[in-house]
Amino acid sequence: MNRLTAFFIATFMILTAGLAQARDLHDHEAKKLLDAGTILSFEKLNAAALAKHPGAKVTDTELEEDYGKYRYKVDLRDAEGIEWDLELDAVTGEVLKNHQDT
Repeated sequence: MNRLTAFFIATFMILTAGLAQARDLHDHEAKKLLDAGTILSFEKLNAAALAKHPGAKVTDTELEEDYGKYRYKVDLRDAEGIEWDLELDAVTGEVLKNHQDT
């Protein structure tokens, strides 16, 4: 293998390594976690997100597993039409990220 090919393979592996870390959980997986009490209910998680932006509406949600940790991602639109991206710890409800969508 020549050096250029090796370089491209190494670059591809580095770039795609981050993509494989987090994975979206399917509905049946989320239900098992909810039933087991491993994660908080989606109602509680949505309420925690909405508490950061009173009057906002939930536009999208997603549950992910990343290195054994469960993250709940919520997209909100506030009363002024500003969109917000929040990420919560699905086990504790702690808001980990809260930033305006750009």
